[in-house]
Amino acid sequence: MSTHHKKQPSAKKSEQRFEELTLDISAVDEDGFGVASHEGKPVQVFDALPGEKVLARVTHRGRNRVTAATVRVLKASPARSKDKPCPHFRGCQGCALLNWTYPAQLAAKQERVEQAMADYPALHAVKVNQVWAAAEPFGYRASAKLVVAKKRGKGLVGLYRRGTHDVVDIGDCPLHHPLINRIAAVVRDELSRGTVSAYDPRHSRGLLRYLLVRVSPAYGKAMVTFVVSQRNYRELTHLAKWLQRKVPEVISIHQNVNASTGNVIIGRETIKMLGMPDLIDQVGDVRLRLGPTSFLQVNHAQAERIYRLVNDWCRLRQGEAVLDLYCGVGGISLHLAARGGQVIGMESVAEAVRHAQANARMNGFDNCQFVAGDVEQLLAGEVSLPERLGAIVLNPPRGGCSAEVLSAVSDLHPRMIVYVSCHPTTLARDLAQLVSNGYGVTEVQPIDMFPQTPHVESVVCLVAG
Repeated sequence: MSTHHKKQPSAKKSEQRFEELTLDISAVDEDGFGVASHEGKPVQVFDALPGEKVLARVTHRGRNRVTAATVRVLKASPARSKDKPCPHFRGCQGCALLNWTYPAQLAAKQERVEQAMADYPALHAVKVNQVWAAAEPFGYRASAKLVVAKKRGKGLVGLYRRGTHDVVDIGDCPLHHPLINRIAAVVRDELSRGTVSAYDPRHSRGLLRYLLVRVSPAYGKAMVTFVVSQRNYRELTHLAKWLQRKVPEVISIHQNVNASTGNVIIGRETIKMLGMPDLIDQVGDVRLRLGPTSFLQVNHAQAERIYRLVNDWCRLRQGEAVLDLYCGVGGISLHLAARGGQVIGMESVAEAVRHAQANARMNGFDNCQFVAGDVEQLLAGEVSLPERLGAIVLNPPRGGCSAEVLSAVSDLHPRMIVYVSCHPTTLARDLAQLVSNGYGVTEVQPIDMFPQTPHVESVVCLVAG
């Protein structure tokens, strides 16, 4: 339900972008935006909670959907937080639940996982455990990909404004590890001083495109990668040395060359500039060697809880092996290896596999094998597998597993399957197929890996029927 406030009754549709609507918010979508309806069209509203009535300004009119942002809250939800921890909230929109109380965030994530399960008849009996809250809902991000720009002589380091290529400068992001904010501040100052040029995508000129920062919370050190439009040493070496002088915790600096004109962040060529080639981190009892483009969960405290949970569920019997699919740099595999038994990790990114192998050596594990290649093809026979598989761990990207991978996993007849997911919708889809293949869901444990955002991680245990 909504009422309509036109400033100019004769305005054309193309001129209605900034009109204001009074909206009743009925739900929250997977982006963390409020959901309303106006003239038969769904409206996605930033800074609006279910049950609220808001005055919102239209920011975009599409054929099938309208987007808007709250101007004034007319009737507030009790779940709305009174804290204002970030001045960039409305411009950045990267933390859509920052205006929710933390208990309300957890309840919304719980409901999202439960609703995803409810969409499949085969999962109607599945009970979802209470979400594991984060002990630290701020300052948890150990890595960041920040866009670089310059406007009116001022350096900008931050994120794209939602739906645009306008850069929102973020001074002290409350979600970032403090080291990330310190590093970003130095780069921002150097951009403003003109010692390094920012890339301008409209004219395809300038040098520095993105700033990638990875922090090792365990050791208090950082790795920085400058993503540049072309190979450069003079400007970047000056910036790199100055950065190390201002932030001595930076022990590894690289440049990554991305000459493309598209929106891809990371190019194919990475060159070490100063310091160590890798960054050593530790999650739980396992030390991990990470490169500039390695993937590791950004919230190390919650990642450790996931690794321990997977390890607790995958209790191997004598002579059994475990298969870790989409293993990355080996975080889960190495925790499993500590228990004994053979562990085989599969991963499509060759660099990640090289790091996983190095990590096994660094931790003194000789019961791990890591294989690079497409998981579906590897399962189809490109690599020999143990006869007795006690468990298979699935930790796919956001899109989930292909039907072919799920069929191949089921055909291997492991006693149990543990599925680690970052997207409830694709998780539920894949669980429904595994259930149809003869497996039963015994436990679903959501974990709040990303407080202040709508994202939720889940770990699921399935056993053979």
